[in-house]
Amino acid sequence: MALEPGFGAVPAALCSLATDGIPILPSLDELRGSKAALARALAALEHSPQAPDNLALLDSAYAAPTAQVIGLTGPPGVGKSTLAGALIRAYRARGQRVGVIAVDPSSRRSGGALLGDRTRLQTDPSDEDVFVRSMAARNRLGGLADLTLSAMLLMRALYDVLLIETVGVGQSETDVAEAADSVLFCVQPGSGDSLQFMKAGIVEIPDLVAVTKSDMGQAAIRARADVKGALGLAAEEREGWTVPVLLVAATTGEGIDKLVGELDRHWQWLGEAGRLAARRRAQAQHWLEAGLRDRFGREGLARAGRLELPDGRSPFRAAAEIAKRLAKL
Repeated sequence: MALEPGFGAVPAALCSLATDGIPILPSLDELRGSKAALARALAALEHSPQAPDNLALLDSAYAAPTAQVIGLTGPPGVGKSTLAGALIRAYRARGQRVGVIAVDPSSRRSGGALLGDRTRLQTDPSDEDVFVRSMAARNRLGGLADLTLSAMLLMRALYDVLLIETVGVGQSETDVAEAADSVLFCVQPGSGDSLQFMKAGIVEIPDLVAVTKSDMGQAAIRARADVKGALGLAAEEREGWTVPVLLVAATTGEGIDKLVGELDRHWQWLGEAGRLAARRRAQAQHWLEAGLRDRFGREGLARAGRLELPDGRSPFRAAAEIAKRLAKL
């Protein structure tokens, strides 16, 4: 049986024996200096994520994160790609290296995807400090492609900022909270997005909210008021962090500097009191449990007993080791 690549379906792949003939991947230092080498490494991860060299690379990347991972989510047509392009330019103006994972929806009939987000980002292909990877969502409804988690783990160790643009599927795109350090939810004025935001579980996941297309005037101001009202109903206390709701117009650059400043402030807040380490460890624990559940089901997960992710070990390595044990039961 063919194995599905990526961690969402990786459980099946990770839990298999390593295959022979997989080329040795370069080190993290070598990947930092070559977009072509990184593209080959991501292709190898997609093809055989269970290979020993691939797991070793993910282990080293998991142990050496450098980037702030920013998840851009929101309904289709809200302007996520345009906003991502504006953020890329803002971060590059500060001399920071930027990675981007852009997820496009897959056809239920053919399984293919247009991967058109890359064409809307308008990046300089000669800029070695910007890398864009387009991915298909495959059969996932949570806004992330199957390969996104392993790609995020690798690229997080190579860049200063990593943007993840989700597929945009309305009320189901909360998976991004399990991958990003800072979740930026985008709302479009006059489209009913603010009502969608209120009735969906999405109200609980954003760290920041951007009302896009702020040049629409009063409609944007009303949308901001609606979102602030919805956030006021959220019961979760965030240890002193108040979710900012910002007006931005990516096409003109209005509000982009302020948005970047708020993302910086959230990054600083995460670095206090061990919040970032706690968030990332909880995410990795979630990946481990969800991956094994996808592969072995709830009964198999129960047979595995208590799942503890050892310090310094990536969830991919832990999943492979636990899977070998479960396969013998």
